[in-house]
Formats: sequence, C-alpha cells, structure tokens
Amino acid sequence: MFDVTKLLADLVRIPSVNPMGRDVSGPEYFEARVSDFLCEQLKTLGVPWERIEIAPGRANILARYEGTPGAPVILLDAHQDTVPTDGMVIPPFEPTIENGRMYGRGSCDVKAGVASMLTAFARLVSERPAKCPTVVVSFTCDEEATSLGINHLTGSWAAANNPYKLLPHAPTMSVVAEPTMLDVVVAHRGAVRWKISTAGRACHSSRPSEGINAIYRMAKVVQELEKYAMWLPTSRPAHPLCGPATLSVGLIAGGSSPNIVPDRCTIDIDRRVIPNEDRAAVIPEVIATLKKACDFPIEHDAPFVNSPPLGDDANHPLADQLLAAIHPIVGTKTKLGVPYGTHASRVALAGVPAVVFGPGDIAQAHTKDEWIELDQVKTAVDCYYRFCLDTVRS
Repeated sequence: MFDVTKLLADLVRIPSVNPMGRDVSGPEYFEARVSDFLCEQLKTLGVPWERIEIAPGRANILARYEGTPGAPVILLDAHQDTVPTDGMVIPPFEPTIENGRMYGRGSCDVKAGVASMLTAFARLVSERPAKCPTVVVSFTCDEEATSLGINHLTGSWAAANNPYKLLPHAPTMSVVAEPTMLDVVVAHRGAVRWKISTAGRACHSSRPSEGINAIYRMAKVVQELEKYAMWLPTSRPAHPLCGPATLSVGLIAGGSSPNIVPDRCTIDIDRRVIPNEDRAAVIPEVIATLKKACDFPIEHDAPFVNSPPLGDDANHPLADQLLAAIHPIVGTKTKLGVPYGTHASRVALAGVPAVVFGPGDIAQAHTKDEWIELDQVKTAVDCYYRFCLDTVRS
C-alpha cells in the first residue's frame, strides 16, 4: 500500500497549475506531468486503468477495482489541477512538513484528496476484501476553471460512443474529494461567469469631447451592478444550507494608453446560483436590469463558466451512509452546505447521487501559504476505505 504522506509530497512537487484562462506557458502549467505520475502509480497496482485525453496536456485518469458481482459501483473523484501560485510566500512546489502540516500549492486543494483516495483504492486492491463494491477512481482535469474533465466524463455516460471503458455507464453513487474537514457536504452553490463590454469611440485625450469614453460608460454599469448585488440576496429565499444568491464584479480591463480615449471596456461577472434557481434566467435578469438604467449599448458574452449548484434533495441517504461508515473513525460529523462549487454538482446533474468529502479546511485552499494537517489526510484514507466496505456490508 502507498505511504500517503510520501504520495502527497510527490504530488505537490509536480506542478499542475491551471492557467485559469490566461495566455501563459511553461512547465508548471496543465496536468500532464501529474497525469504521468498517477499512471505510473496505477501500473504498480496491477488493475485496469486508462488515460483519456481531453485537450492538449490535459487528461482524465481512471482505474477500476472489480468488486462483488452485483454490488454498487462507487466513483471516487478528485481533480489534478491547482490554482496559480501568484502571491505565494512559500516555495509552491517544495513540500515542507512543519508541526504536522504539509505546505505547498495543492497540498489542501486537492492533492491531499488525490493521495488519500488513491491510497484507499490501493488498500482495497491489496487486501481484496471478500465483499466489496466496484470502485472507480477518477482523477480529472480542469476543475479550477471550466470543468473540462468532469464534463467530459459525466457527458460520456449518455453518449453513443463512450470512450471510458472502465466506466461505461453511470455509477451508483459518487464521493468527490474537496477540503471539508471530514464533514459531508450535501449542497453547494453553482456559478455563472460571463463578460460584459461597453463600446466607445477612440480619440486623442487632448480633445476627449470628440470621442466616447467606454470606461465612463462601464463606470455606470458597475455602479448599477453594485446596486443589483446589494438587492439580489434578499430578492429570493436563501438556501437553508448554502445561503443567498450573490453577484460580484471580479475583473475590469479597458483602454490602451492614457493619451487615448478608450473605445472598449470589459468586466467579468461572477454570479453564484443557489439550488433550485434557474441558471438560464441569470444573464437575462442582469441584461434587463442594466437596460433600464443605461442609455447606451451593453454587450453580454455567452458564459465561460456555467456550473450547476448541488441540491440536497437526492443525496441524504448517501450522506447518512457515509456518516455512519466513518463514525467509528472520526466520531460525529455533520452534513453541510457550502458557498463554493465542486464536481459533485456535475455528477448529480447526470443523475448520480453525489456528496463532497475530504481532508483539509477550505480556508487554507488557494492561500499564499497553503497547507494541510497530515493527520487528517491519513484519517481520510481510513474513511474512504471504510465507506467502500460498508456500502456492501450494510
């Protein structure tokens, strides 16, 4: 069986930075080298595995342990990519252990989940329990940006020509690794992100009256969006676990030089969607709001992120099953809702009950000195393993 601490250190040492839409290049970007490493580990287990290329340098890795005939099929999913390293105050790819914590980019989000799931899977393969579900581990790409990997995997289950030989049909249930402090997340918000642009007419800045300043126009748009963002959370009932719907302006870009009146300005919108809210209505509602307030054209691009929320209407039996399985290991844990998004919503959208569970605290994810408590990583291995066994034994 793998040493989960060493496995995590090896994973942190291999960069797999998601460029997050930026035009960048270099050996630290994309998941290819982590995928290579995972394939090498799976080869040592002697189980069927496959690597499905999704985009250049990006692949989903799957492995399958065949359990008792007729037993449920469990999908354990964790993503390979990390957020960028900008602003970090520690060496991002030099895993350091201090006071029981491992530091490094991805240590918490979510290479600890990769390491603990893979170690639990290896334990199943090694011990070959008499009664066991079929367990498929998937290590998917591009979770931090546009969800290419999980969309490809879940979309394949209804496709005529499914490229995944190890998961040709939807599984019975799924557990997605994210830092939850070993609580069980049953609901989370989704996200719609898109670009809004204003157009103007460029001219020399010494005679600004001859042009139309696209940034001034965008200033009006942003002002109206701030009002809308204040109104939005109280405009519809908040979800009891996930909280309210929200909107934020996260990026702005405009102009080319201080001596040119800008002819274009663009912002990026992040709109968090709660369970049972209609994602298709999100952008039209903003369009209507701005149209009433602004007397100039405003362009809205198609969303570049359109992630569904995770509702808790179908996964409570799975959550209860997981909580019962891990109780002897960690004691009483809780079912939660969270404001951020995960792969679980994509799996649930495909009709598969899914929950989120893993080591680490989301407060440490994406931080300048990202770290994780190693005791939790080791405990997570036992939890994943016990859950798999109890799925058949219960």
